[in-house]
Amino acid sequence: MTAKPATGRAPLLAIYATLVFAFIYLPIVVLILYSFNRDGVGGFPPRHFTWNWYSQLFADSSIWDSVLSSLIVAAASVVLALTLGLLAALALDRATFPGKILFRRLVLLPLILPGIITGLSLLMFAVFAGVHLSLLTVFLGHGTALISVATTELFAGLQKMDRAQEEASLDLGATPWQTFWRVTLPNLQLSLIAAGLLIFTLSMDEIAVTFFLIGRDNTLPLEIWGRLRRGITPEINAVSTLIFAVSVGLIVIWYHLRARSLSGTSQEPLEQPGEFP
Repeated sequence: MTAKPATGRAPLLAIYATLVFAFIYLPIVVLILYSFNRDGVGGFPPRHFTWNWYSQLFADSSIWDSVLSSLIVAAASVVLALTLGLLAALALDRATFPGKILFRRLVLLPLILPGIITGLSLLMFAVFAGVHLSLLTVFLGHGTALISVATTELFAGLQKMDRAQEEASLDLGATPWQTFWRVTLPNLQLSLIAAGLLIFTLSMDEIAVTFFLIGRDNTLPLEIWGRLRRGITPEINAVSTLIFAVSVGLIVIWYHLRARSLSGTSQEPLEQPGEFP
């Protein structure tokens, strides 16, 4: 006999889920609403809607200078993290070397450590190396902290790849380097794009590591943080709304690409005994 589902619990679970989602997303909804509120922050619900705060935002040069700095750092971090992450993923998937099991665990360390620890340790290293704090140190910090994201994404892509194509390429006379450029990388295209989008989003939102490594310039999260210390304004709500929209858009694209990659492969489990966690 099969057990009957506990239908009496369904309404309670639905109520509980609704409360949890309301607790998480209702503040974001309120933030978006107040970005259009003509009367500023205060009083709910907003009664007069306007685009003036967005007009002020687009005329604010300090904000856009920090946006440019964040874009430069994020784009450079994507290149660094993907390059080193690809090398690490290839080593984990294709090579055998002493300490490989330990290396698998250490690759995940930046994801486990709090951002304040990563930022402080990188600051101490920069001081020891005599490097002046600037966007360069921020880029190196973001790239280092996000290598683990690239490694896990690309390792999963390598695990799902059909090695027969590479073997056929080598059998037909191609060199390992030609096989890598013409077979391996094209098969990793979706994984590379998905990892790049996720790294870009995380870098744009990073504040803990940036706080310790920034110099005279400001990234967008630190610019917002500095203004919040003087009080919340609808202009901050407007830029936060734009950040939220861009972040959600990038995550949706990443999720779509990841789902597309998974749908084109066999339904084997991603984690098997002895594989990368």
